[in-house]
Amino acid sequence: MASVDQSPPLAAITVIDLGRVLSAPFTTSILASLGARVIKVERPGTGDDSRTFGPFQSGKSLYFASVNCDKESIALNLKNSQDRAIFEALLDDADVLVENFSPLVMGRLGYGWEFLHDRWPRLIYGAVSGFGKTGPLSPLPSYDIIAQALSGIMSLTGYPGSPPVRVGASIGDLVAGLYMALGITSALHKRTRTGEGCLIDIAMLDCQIAFLEAAVTTFTATNIVPTPRGTRHPSIAPFQAFACADRWIVIAAGNDALFAALCSGIGRPDLATNPNYSTNAKRVENIDELDRDLTCVLATRNGQEWIDQLTKAEVPCALIQSIADMVAMPQVMARGMLVPIDDPSLGTTHVPGNPIKMSSVTPRTSRGPAPDLDQHRHAILAELADRKAQKNH
Repeated sequence: MASVDQSPPLAAITVIDLGRVLSAPFTTSILASLGARVIKVERPGTGDDSRTFGPFQSGKSLYFASVNCDKESIALNLKNSQDRAIFEALLDDADVLVENFSPLVMGRLGYGWEFLHDRWPRLIYGAVSGFGKTGPLSPLPSYDIIAQALSGIMSLTGYPGSPPVRVGASIGDLVAGLYMALGITSALHKRTRTGEGCLIDIAMLDCQIAFLEAAVTTFTATNIVPTPRGTRHPSIAPFQAFACADRWIVIAAGNDALFAALCSGIGRPDLATNPNYSTNAKRVENIDELDRDLTCVLATRNGQEWIDQLTKAEVPCALIQSIADMVAMPQVMARGMLVPIDDPSLGTTHVPGNPIKMSSVTPRTSRGPAPDLDQHRHAILAELADRKAQKNH
């Protein structure tokens, strides 16, 4: 049997990363984890804004390190003619260009889509912004919390009657970065058929709206505005967090059979025959009463005891964990989701592993460090000089 190629899927792809802070750098971090070569082009002197974001270790930003592993760095001033020439030489051999400036910035620099496509027709150009390249809000700047606020997701997060709550991770940026990575890989696939690159226009607001689950469909069909429910699910019960004697757990009894198993597992089989709880729709309708009945029982024992008992009953459940708890999980280790950074100056630290598992790719056991600003200038310039010399021959 012929040996299977275990190289990563994007091993032959070169990406130029003009991104700052999170959305575009997260995109290129995904592409790097899939094997792409990522050359990060940064402002001379200061570099990516997130280099100044704490916490710091050995003078390096751990925030920056988390999304810039395995990249090369060169500092270029795109208003300087010599640096523009270097940038354009990089594009000569690039497959993808990614940025997350406000929509007018690249045009002002002379690198709008029309120019890029005319000169480099195979180039795939990914632009992430708050509102995209069309619409009345297009020129406005945006951050994660702006996208969370305008999309309505903050109106669904938190508890009834509480102030608005931002989702703890920067999902406005992260979801946009994820969609951009999907768009780029799709565009690369299409280019194999057409030979043409394309513009990928990703708006953070669009991506947040796409992540609202059934909220949009529910409102447009019923005209009922969804509201925050704490940890409860809007259409399944019980599907929420419960306080035990020592800590909180979550239970997800997603159908009638699981609800019956839950009731038996906690020693209250009578709840399964209660007319108010006989169907999921009735449980949702009577959720406050159901919450009280279940909490009275669950509060009598420690969380881990209930998890052990309910797991035996095959009821989906889990402890609510801290990041420290998660990091210690054997499941996380088994899936390779904590990968050390090969950076001696940072000591022992890790980044999330690649969640995309492929049978044809050898899993990585470490990641290269996030680059120092302009760290790879000499190597990149030497490579460009060699390439130019080869073309002249």
